[in-house]
Amino acid sequence: MDYKKTQAPVTTITRDLDKMQEQTGNIYETVIVCSKRANQISVELKHELNEKLEEFAYYTDNLEEIFENREQIEISKFYERLPKPVLIAMQEYMDKKIYFRKPDKEER
Repeated sequence: MDYKKTQAPVTTITRDLDKMQEQTGNIYETVIVCSKRANQISVELKHELNEKLEEFAYYTDNLEEIFENREQIEISKFYERLPKPVLIAMQEYMDKKIYFRKPDKEER
């Protein structure tokens, strides 16, 4: 998924608890679903950022190269301005874009 085009808010907003628990029937299950999705998003974003920053990796210590690399700084700032993974996960949940299932006790 392209997290750069997400409609998630950048800051925390107040949510209606009744709407949040419609899909699961329990607010605590909603929190678990969203937290697991937020962890997935966080890992994906971190992996993507590390791949982009790897292009700028220098294996020699040269002080001039560190201060002159503006592209690397701009990439880092862009990722810092993105909505936090938990806000993206909450927006996906509210838009019903998250698939989740509850395993039955009989399956164990």
